[in-house]
This record gives sequence, C-alpha cells and structure tokens, in this order.
Amino acid sequence: QVQLVESGGGSVQTGGSLRLSCAASGLTFSRYVMGWFRQAPGKEREFVAVIKSSTYITSYATSVKGRFTISRDNAKNTVTLQMNMLKPEDTAVYYCAASLQFGSSSLQYNYWGQGTQVTVSS
Repeated sequence: QVQLVESGGGSVQTGGSLRLSCAASGLTFSRYVMGWFRQAPGKEREFVAVIKSSTYITSYATSVKGRFTISRDNAKNTVTLQMNMLKPEDTAVYYCAASLQFGSSSLQYNYWGQGTQVTVSS
C-alpha cells in the first residue's frame, strides 16, 4: 500500500531552520505531484508548497515564499521542505501529500503522511 513517512520535525527558535523529508513507497513516485501542507491547533489544514512530478515546477503559499524551498529526488522517492527564517506562526503539524494534479487544494491529494510536528518559539 501507499506510504508517505515524514521526518525532520522538531523545535527551533525564531529565525532557525529545519529540513523536513518525506519518503514515499507503494506508488510510482515520479508520476505524482508532491505537496506539503500544515495544520496549526484550532486551524484548518493549509497549503504550504507543491512540486510537479517531472518538470519540478514549484509553487508556494505567500506566507512562506522566500523562506521555504521544496525539492524532490525521483530516484530516491523523497520530497523535502527546507524551512529557513522560521517564525512562531510556522508552528504546526506538517504533512506531505501526493496527487496526480498540480494544485494547492487538499481535496486534490490522494495520499497523506501521518505528519511531523514543527514548533517555533519566540
């Protein structure tokens, strides 16, 4: 079955960096658009970043543009999210997700990981 497993979460201070990874199995990874979403306590899940399957075209939420970078390695079936200049408002559970469509709506995504916690303290 399809599995997406995130890692790399943790606690950092404002201005710090974290690198999240997502390892995919059970699917033809190179066919799938990969996205990152996040959900803070009491809030809805929101789009963070997405990367196309072969052209590696990316798109970011306005709130993270210029600070976060999404990348993928189709040979290793992994997608990463490099997060720099972290802010307290970036605190959330971060999820990776797979879709056959490029987009920012969570409804488009077929498969989800279990999430990894990111906490940014001031």
